[in-house]
Amino acid sequence: MDTMRDRFAPVVTRLLDEDPRVAVVLAEIGVDGFAEARHRHPDRVVNVGIREQLLVGAAAGMALTGLRPVVHTFASFLVERPFEQVKLDLGHQGVGAVLVSAAASFDWPAGGYTHMAPGDVALLDTLDGWTVHVPGHPDEAETLLRHAVAAGDDKVYVRLSLQSNTRARPVDGERLRTVREGRSGVVVAVGPVLDAVLDATEGLDVTVLYATTVRPFDAAGLRRATAAAGTDVVLVEPYLAGTSTAAANDALADVPHRVLGLGVGRAELRRYGRIDEHVAAHGLDARSLRARIGGFVGAGGVVPAGG
Repeated sequence: MDTMRDRFAPVVTRLLDEDPRVAVVLAEIGVDGFAEARHRHPDRVVNVGIREQLLVGAAAGMALTGLRPVVHTFASFLVERPFEQVKLDLGHQGVGAVLVSAAASFDWPAGGYTHMAPGDVALLDTLDGWTVHVPGHPDEAETLLRHAVAAGDDKVYVRLSLQSNTRARPVDGERLRTVREGRSGVVVAVGPVLDAVLDATEGLDVTVLYATTVRPFDAAGLRRATAAAGTDVVLVEPYLAGTSTAAANDALADVPHRVLGLGVGRAELRRYGRIDEHVAAHGLDARSLRARIGGFVGAGGVVPAGG
């Protein structure tokens, strides 16, 4: 199966052909995928070289002229390194762009900590007005990329990952999707962690919600689910643990509730290993998740035999 990033260049190339507003801004990474597009649209496919601050600044300049820039590099170089430009050149100037990242939290362990960005979504959360998509399958990535580019002049972040669920789910770029219903708590699985969450909660009497758009947070969807399943909520996110706990707390502010945030821990892993080793080390594998989720929802969350 192809990866989310494999879909990126072909989808955006088609959008370049279809919409004269679309432009692509790159910083060396991903340039080869746009070779044909650059030949056809030399004024709308720009490679600024290894200059990530310029990457975002150039995109903002394009947006000021009325273009819809799609900006791409690794997450650590797209959100963290040029954060001042994201904050000022886009946010302060009131212009939009589509930031599309690769490498996610730890998709290229051999690249070391400089190429990891578990804090990217939390960092964007300090700014106002961002839409954040976290697809869990290449088909979802294609749909959400199209949503993002078509979103007028909005500021949108699309977080691509090598990690993927085995099958795609329908996504609309807005709402939480109910995958499983229960009566003893709600588990929200974000993007590529859904398969692990479904394995981890097999036999537990919990509702599982699937999130591929985490900002704006679907507060109404969470409230509906908790009205039937109770107000114990577990958030499982493929980035920094606890990133969305404040959003969940705000959604349930008028009712007694508990929220557990699971995700990538703050401690840096200095032996880089493989992706699956990072998943296990952060407790995001199905076995670890079952212990943590089961311990949180308690005995009341176990489906009785024959029930």
